[in-house]
Amino acid sequence: MAHIAPFRALRYDPTRVGLSDVVTQPYDKITPQMQDHYYQASPNNLVRIILGKREPADDAKNNVYSRAAGYFHDWRRQGAFRQDAEPSIYTYSQQFTGPGGTARLERRGFIALGRVEDYSAGVVFRHEQTLTKPKADRLDLLRATRAHFEQLFMVYQDNGQIDTLLAPATHALIEIIDEYDVLHQVWKVSDPQVINLVRESMRDKKVIIADGHHRYETAVNYRNEQRAATRTAGSGGTDAPHEFVMMTFINVNSPGLVILPTHRVVHGLTSFSPDRFQADASAYYKVEGVDASVDAGRATEILHRAGHAGTALLAVTKERAFLLHTPKTNGSQIFHGLSLRQQALDVVQLHRCLLEAVLGLSEESIRNQQNLSYLRDTGESLERVRTGAANVAFLMNPARMDQVRDIAFAGEVLPQKSTDFYPKLLSGLTVYALD
Repeated sequence: MAHIAPFRALRYDPTRVGLSDVVTQPYDKITPQMQDHYYQASPNNLVRIILGKREPADDAKNNVYSRAAGYFHDWRRQGAFRQDAEPSIYTYSQQFTGPGGTARLERRGFIALGRVEDYSAGVVFRHEQTLTKPKADRLDLLRATRAHFEQLFMVYQDNGQIDTLLAPATHALIEIIDEYDVLHQVWKVSDPQVINLVRESMRDKKVIIADGHHRYETAVNYRNEQRAATRTAGSGGTDAPHEFVMMTFINVNSPGLVILPTHRVVHGLTSFSPDRFQADASAYYKVEGVDASVDAGRATEILHRAGHAGTALLAVTKERAFLLHTPKTNGSQIFHGLSLRQQALDVVQLHRCLLEAVLGLSEESIRNQQNLSYLRDTGESLERVRTGAANVAFLMNPARMDQVRDIAFAGEVLPQKSTDFYPKLLSGLTVYALD
């Protein structure tokens, strides 16, 4: 089923650059402030390729994509990137403390190439919807550079055999502590026997995209373009470079597989009224008032406790706070077209009942984030409403991995930004160049 392969990764040469100065968080997690910081950290920082700064004079020939291709070419020529001598897979460990937690956790997996498959093949499964604009952006970058600089985060199910095969026996090749105090370590595995055992172990696996839906679908689109071009030229094949993309594979049973909630903050509603919201929401949930001064820690505690019984959502306005639980919408037409699996998820309840039915936001406006912001940090979400920058913040518990798995394998999808796997995979640890 899952076809993986070793590859000769391009890696930053630590004798020429400081590794911690050149790697980044994934492109879609880089704020303007982080972008500035990365630019200042090193002239070889990967941000110049994956999320370059736009300039007023940009045109069809000189733009972020052409500059990215130029940087990549120059850095290879200058030796900032060096290619490994033999095909390898790469054990990848992340040691971290989750937000608000105290225990140190480890998430371990491996980096390899994975064959690009259509969803219809039943090998790669998605769980979130994607948007056209981000895919167009990533496709332009891939066309210009012909390289994958960021890993796709994939999960698979295994009894631990693969992790045992790849257990590190030497000192790490790469060791970096990022801005979130996450320790990233990478080991190179070049033994053909070990690689073949891992490949055989993965053959019966199905994999789920945890993070990187837009980049995966970009890889599919690029593969299709290249297939069409090579058919015209009379070349190509099933093992052509464009048939693969760089992935990190994590066991779904890993104790370090952490999912965080992504809260919704609604702003710009001129007629929003907390009293009316409470009354309208009561048609869908049991609504209880809670302390309006609730802080991030207390909010998390309330949600965790209430979530044991099912759906639990916390709505916080500038001067009010409500706990919404015990849905009254079983069998309601408001969930038309959604399975019971989807209806049981807090994020689906929030979108259909509160954002759409109660507040009147359209699906299109939600997709375009016209009156909606997505925030990971609970404290920041509360601050937005208490400073008057937003009407209401909706806080929730994270989805569970078994829910994500069941939704994906059923061929269903969740609303955008339904899951937030923590920590993120660092970009720039390995690069897969098609040329």
